[in-house]
Amino acid sequence: MMQAMKGVRYLQTRTVTQAVSELSVPVPWGEIRGRVWGPDHGRPVLCLHGWADNCGTFNTLIPFLPKEYRYVAVDLAGHGQSSHRPPGVFYAFPSYVMDVRRVVDALQWSKFSIIGHSMGECSFTFSALYPEMVDSIVLLDSYGFLPSDQKEIPEVMRKGMDEMLQYEKKTEEDKRRVYTYEKAAERLLAANPNLSEQSLHVLLERGLVQVEGGVMFSRDFRINLKNIARISLEQSVELHSKIQASVLVILAEAGFDKLYLKATNQKTAISALLQAYRDRNHTVVKIPGDHHVHLNNPEAVAPLVSDFLQTKVLSHHDFDNFLEVCYLYCTVYTHPGA
Repeated sequence: MMQAMKGVRYLQTRTVTQAVSELSVPVPWGEIRGRVWGPDHGRPVLCLHGWADNCGTFNTLIPFLPKEYRYVAVDLAGHGQSSHRPPGVFYAFPSYVMDVRRVVDALQWSKFSIIGHSMGECSFTFSALYPEMVDSIVLLDSYGFLPSDQKEIPEVMRKGMDEMLQYEKKTEEDKRRVYTYEKAAERLLAANPNLSEQSLHVLLERGLVQVEGGVMFSRDFRINLKNIARISLEQSVELHSKIQASVLVILAEAGFDKLYLKATNQKTAISALLQAYRDRNHTVVKIPGDHHVHLNNPEAVAPLVSDFLQTKVLSHHDFDNFLEVCYLYCTVYTHPGA
């Protein structure tokens, strides 16, 4: 199994409540790292974390999910233990989508499910571009797409480019921010005040790197720069129409919309997207909790995800197997000498 993977390395294995392996996928600028749970031949599920987080965001949830699946949670480029992008390169959503394509190509997955937190645009764009590869999508406190007002896109692009120029003028010493572990924890908690103490330390496990004099955040500071790759509501709806997968949207009552959605036009666009889900018979549920409810309180999220995977994914899988059996039956009995 290992030799069949395109350069994928399983670096180490340790047991928590179940076996967990470290994953490394080579990419042109370094590697994409991640973690793996479940049997080698389990039904594949790709887990994609949110902005500025890392794959540790799934540490508490996955142990509550069905054991017959193969869960691969990756640190996206510039996050966690994955390599930073080369100098001068933006962290734009299409680049993350390409990274997902690289990972599943290395894993040699032809059909899989996606569980995505927060940065749903990556999950959804991939599923729109490669609809035949994704059979189901679970969005954790995400709307899939976050459309921009077309009139604002030029200004946002300009701001992102100016921010990149200013960043590139900084010296390495200016970019280097060393903390004690306690100060780093305070900084992360200030940015994410709803994280529980356990969740805070889970994210810091992959979010910090030891350096002389203390620790530094492992993520690339450029992820904080304005995202210059924006799409309009019309483009979002068009991409949405290409998706063939079943979709479960789990929203937190004190989550994404309270944290990030300010403008009236954004809320109008989100309402249109949510209606599009319902029009296509996808499932949208809202539960008590905050933006990291899947990490802080996995017991509240796991039953919804588990039921969805077992009813949507396994039913599709069983139907595919049924078609294969029918094909073999017809071949044998129609052409006995074949």
